[in-house]
Amino acid sequence: MEMVQIAGIGLLAAILVLVLKEQKPLFAFLLAMFAGIFIFLLMIGRIEAVIGTMQGLAERSGIPSVYLKTILKMIGIAYIAEFSAQIIRDAGAEGVASKVEFAGKVLILVLAVPIINVIVETVVGLLPAGG
Repeated sequence: MEMVQIAGIGLLAAILVLVLKEQKPLFAFLLAMFAGIFIFLLMIGRIEAVIGTMQGLAERSGIPSVYLKTILKMIGIAYIAEFSAQIIRDAGAEGVASKVEFAGKVLILVLAVPIINVIVETVVGLLPAGG
């Protein structure tokens, strides 16, 4: 039922944006932006529930919390970069949106380096000593 409500909000906002776009393009953009932010805020509770579940699984499995935190940061960066880029695209600034997505990818890569390092060290440690 929640998805039906969100779809309804999105459809209503889209119709209003189309009506406003001709006469008041700034208001149309602001309405689209606020509708997107409102939907995002509705999902915060769901995101918190998923994070809590993942933390519980990590604790039970013995995975160090630093890895889970890093992965959650990566996911957060991806969502924020995508959300921001879509709003920027709605404003008609495709070039800026592409740069925001690029920055998100770079930040994710920066966060991934320590995890990649641990994986490589683990694999090297499993290999037989020199030949």
